Amino acid sequence: MKNDNSKMSREEAGRKGGEKTARNHDKEFYQEIGRKGGEKTAKEHDKEFYQEIGRKGGEATAENHDKEFYQEIGQKGGEATAENHDKEFYQEIGHKGGEATAENHDKEFYQEIGRKGGEKTSKENGKEFYQEIGEKGGRNSRSND
Repeated sequence: MKNDNSKMSREEAGRKGGEKTARNHDKEFYQEIGRKGGEKTAKEHDKEFYQEIGRKGGEATAENHDKEFYQEIGQKGGEATAENHDKEFYQEIGHKGGEATAENHDKEFYQEIGRKGGEKTSKENGKEFYQEIGEKGGRNSRSND
């Protein structure tokens, strides 16, 4: 697309320049300029800047993707994490998460989630379920005496 003076538009010039640069440079070149740009940006901006761009990016992503997208990337992330970590890793992050949750919530929070969990469980399971877990609990407590 050219303007009235038969000169290249800024968009066209940028596209052509980008294509030429891509032909002349390899992956390492782009990694290096990306690293330098990231370092410079980190020096010029504070925590709030990164929080704001993260929030905007999250909103844009949420507008463009559905529930299945998040399920798929969550599954892939979970599988990749599982391949790279052992049982102790999960114990440690579970412990840290529990401590952080305990620091941020009071007794009423735990009572409320317990009530909600109990209501959901009672809706999903019948009388036989509770009889069975009661019997198992009774057997276990007698065997510990």
